[in-house]
Formats: sequence, C-alpha cells, structure tokens
Amino acid sequence: MVRLVISSDGPAAAGGWREIFHSVAPELDVCSWYEPGLDLAHVDYALVWHPASEDLARMAHLKGIICTGAGINHLLHDPGFPLHVPLVRMGGEQTAALMADYVLWAALGLLRDSRTWAVQQQRAVWKNNRISRTCSEARVGVMGMGHLGGHVARHLHHVGFTVAGWRRSARDLPGIQVFSGNDALPDFLGELDILVNLLPSTHETRGMINHALLGALPRGAGFINVGRGNHVITDDLLRALDEGQVGAAVLDVTDPEPLPADHPLWRHERVTITPHVASEASREAQARYVRDVIHQMERHERPALLCDPARGY
Repeated sequence: MVRLVISSDGPAAAGGWREIFHSVAPELDVCSWYEPGLDLAHVDYALVWHPASEDLARMAHLKGIICTGAGINHLLHDPGFPLHVPLVRMGGEQTAALMADYVLWAALGLLRDSRTWAVQQQRAVWKNNRISRTCSEARVGVMGMGHLGGHVARHLHHVGFTVAGWRRSARDLPGIQVFSGNDALPDFLGELDILVNLLPSTHETRGMINHALLGALPRGAGFINVGRGNHVITDDLLRALDEGQVGAAVLDVTDPEPLPADHPLWRHERVTITPHVASEASREAQARYVRDVIHQMERHERPALLCDPARGY
C-alpha cells in the first residue's frame, strides 16, 4: 500500500485530513507527520506546506512531495529542501475556479468603483458615483499565463471582458491575445483598464511591478495582485495610487504578509485587501487532487504541475 504522510496545517488538523482521505482515497495509507514513532524512512509521498527540511531528509525513499499551495518558492529557497525529489504544486478544478471567480469579483469591483461605495458606507454618505461601463467595454491583462492565469483569462473572456495575456514565452489561447517577452510588455500594458498579476515568484519577477511598469498603464487603470506580494514594490504602488496613475488596487497578497497594523496600505482609500484567500480549495478537493497526482506518479506519468526547480515554479 502506498503511504502518504501529512504535515500541512499542523498536528491538530491530522485527524480531519485522515478522515477525508479515508473517504476519497481509501487505497492510500495516510499518516500524520506528528505521530509518535512514525517511521519516516518508509514513506512514499508527503503533503506539505512549510515542512522541516531535516524531516524530509529522513524520508529516504520519498517518491514525491505535494505542496498544499500553488506557490512553492518558500520550499525551493530552503537550502535543505531535497531538490532531487519531484515536487508538485497544488492544482485541480476547484483551485482554478476559485481563482477565476476571485479575479472576476475584483475586476467587476474595479470596473464599478465599488471601493468608493465601501468608504461611503463607513461614513454614512449617500452619493451616486454612477459608472455606466460594462465588462464588454473594458480590457483586462493577465500577467502570468500558466495553469491559473490561463484559466482566469478564459473565465474573464467568457463573461465578456476583452482579455490579453503576457508571459515569458509564446503561447496561443483562443480568443485571447497573448504577448510574450520583455519587448512586448509596453504594448501589453498600454491599453489595459485592469492589470492582473499571476506571475510565479522567481528571481526575475521579484520587484517586477514597480513605478515604471505601473506608469506604462493608461492613467487610472486598476490593479489586482493574486500572485505574490514580493512581485510588487509597495512604495511604488502607493506612489502610483497617490498620483492617480493607478486608480484602485485589490491585493490578496502583500509583502510582508500579514501587513503590520500601522502599514499605510490598510488605510488607503483606493485599496481593498483580502487575507490571501483567493484560491484555497476545500480539503476534500485538495485530497482528490493529491490522490490523482499519486496515481499518476505511480503509473510513471508526469503531473501537469510538476515543479521545475531551475525555473522556480
């Protein structure tokens, strides 16, 4: 029997994980990382978020590591992480659908200037800020056209937005204009009403969203960050907001995270902050995804979201 060890969410969550896996994948031998006397040397797969690298090193026969998040840069940055073991990012239909719904919600909120409504409600102000523009009259650009980015772009296109995408290398996506490479970035940014960041976190993308990049957007464009907080130079974003270059922002990720209570982003009237909730699938959906990945790897098939350590995602 294939053995899966779970460290994600800590010891208190172990029982819940075990019950879910017993329901959706009874063929797996599921145990908790925190069980006293657990023989880590005979574990096949590990489901983790932020594991201790020394514990992973004790799993001499590990066939694969599955992360409960789509972002795995924190694992790759650990000098003790076993890079020789295949690492798979969290995915699945619910993860992608949740991200697409979140971005749609954020884009519609920016389109209708809903942040103004929220501020007015706090102040008991009744003032009509009517905006008569529909999604079919707005252009959204998605930076990062991987698994999640592609799903988000298709969802926005289906609703009626004009959608463009940007990625490092060329890729075709029906109905969506995809720009590729740094030379195409100005053309991509130049006609957007809303910019969505879904880039992976790599050495090249950290700090990529700076004052110059935001300045390439049409004045008053909206910004949605569902990638990583370290993609954005926060002071540059605040400056662009104060100058009116960026009309409003929706941030599900920040740097640092969580933000200190006195951070100016909390108090900015043109910023909506959510606590990194855009795309966290249910445990049952995650368990089904993990089951499917393990079955793929046991058949010596390559999972779609297998990490390439050289690329960083």
